Amino acid sequence: MSNETNEAKKGSNTGKIVIAGAGLVIIALLVIIVVLLTRGNKPVEETPENEVASRGVVVNQSNVEQVVDDMALTPYVEPGYYEASMTNVWHFTDSNSVSSDAYVKNVEGNTNDVYFDVFLASDETNPIIESPVIPRGVEMDEIKLDKEIPAGTHDCVMVYHLIDESGNTASTLRVGLTIIVEN
Repeated sequence: MSNETNEAKKGSNTGKIVIAGAGLVIIALLVIIVVLLTRGNKPVEETPENEVASRGVVVNQSNVEQVVDDMALTPYVEPGYYEASMTNVWHFTDSNSVSSDAYVKNVEGNTNDVYFDVFLASDETNPIIESPVIPRGVEMDEIKLDKEIPAGTHDCVMVYHLIDESGNTASTLRVGLTIIVEN
């Protein structure tokens, strides 16, 4: 009877070891996923290939070593935090006028100074507005277009650049925006 009890205890211990090992593997995978999701990447030229490459990777047993090797080669950028405080529809009398309602604020609680570029959604290579650096706690209004665009309603993309102490882009944030040029 004691032989059966010892065998039952051995089986129970083996099961506990297997469960503990599986738990450690799951925890390691979760840590890798969290690190991948929270790491910033320096901006690269926006192409469909680069957009896919900049996304996180699902980690599994077959690719965990490759993901760890790739992480070791990727330069680390401190994560930034940004709360966008702005109006989302900007009206301009014409392409040379200051907007009556354009407003952007880098709120005090943000972690980085920022600047932004505004692009027509149909052409994200040529900015129509390039802002100066906006320090934390400072607001920018009296915004003017840097390039003429035709009268009408334009879907735009604003790309915020969160910058570090050296003035380098730490991360970016993309926001939709509508610009209306009346004349």
